[in-house]
Amino acid sequence: MTLLWIPLTIAAAFLQNVRSALQKHLKGELGTIGATFVRFGYGFPFALLYLAALVLLFDFELPRLNQNFLMFAAVGGLAQILATALLVTLFDARNFAVGTTYSKTETVQAAVFALVFLGETISTAATVGILVSLVGVMAISAARAPTGLAGIAKSWLARPALIGMASGAFFGIAAVSYRGASLSLGGDGFLVQASFTLAVVLVFQTVVMATFMALRDPDEIRRVIKAWRVAGLVGLSGAVASIGWFTAMTIQNAALVRALGQVELVFTIAASVLIFREKILRLELTGIILVVAGIIILLLL
Repeated sequence: MTLLWIPLTIAAAFLQNVRSALQKHLKGELGTIGATFVRFGYGFPFALLYLAALVLLFDFELPRLNQNFLMFAAVGGLAQILATALLVTLFDARNFAVGTTYSKTETVQAAVFALVFLGETISTAATVGILVSLVGVMAISAARAPTGLAGIAKSWLARPALIGMASGAFFGIAAVSYRGASLSLGGDGFLVQASFTLAVVLVFQTVVMATFMALRDPDEIRRVIKAWRVAGLVGLSGAVASIGWFTAMTIQNAALVRALGQVELVFTIAASVLIFREKILRLELTGIILVVAGIIILLLL
């Protein structure tokens, strides 16, 4: 069981790539809020089906709610929504690359939050692996930025960078909260703990975002329903990815899971080169090497 989190995380990162590509397709049709909502609104039915299958077909016992679980689930769900909203605001910022690059500090911040809120520590080797991968991720993110890596490094106090770091902080809080929620359940084991947590969080996020859309732009709800074909694929791929993330984070420290999950950027570049025949940049290649090196350190040392 201890190593199961590795293939689960890699699969989740790949499926997250698929979901993101589908969401980009929807963004022009629905707008940012609607394209974000489908991740939750069309995802929770699949999460409920997965939980039902575990309980009804495989005789897992349904976990019981408790105060710690509800607190962690609510904090994680809201933190993820806020993190996504902050990233969305970067589309209107003058330097989107700066903000998104600094949002990748999520892994380091998750390690800090895991220590503060769950009392979990990671080894020195794992810390080195996370930092090496972080440098690689920042190099990849900066490769196509107008200012380059040097310009991004100089912009760490600029508004986009601060928004990006805040987004990374909320993503880190969400990851640690989800692990805390799953672990607080106890019961039949990590599969049902993770699936129950995912189902509750997705339903909660759906209610929050649907209420927000109803108050701000009721027409957006109609557009979301009309786009059910592609939105359903977003929900399916997102739910399966989340099953991987939540299960992996129930088994292993959230910071390590999110660090390994940075392999998603390698998948993104591989797709651009192999499918779209785009040329890989030298800084991107350097970043890939660093990400892979960091992951090797993380897993082997």
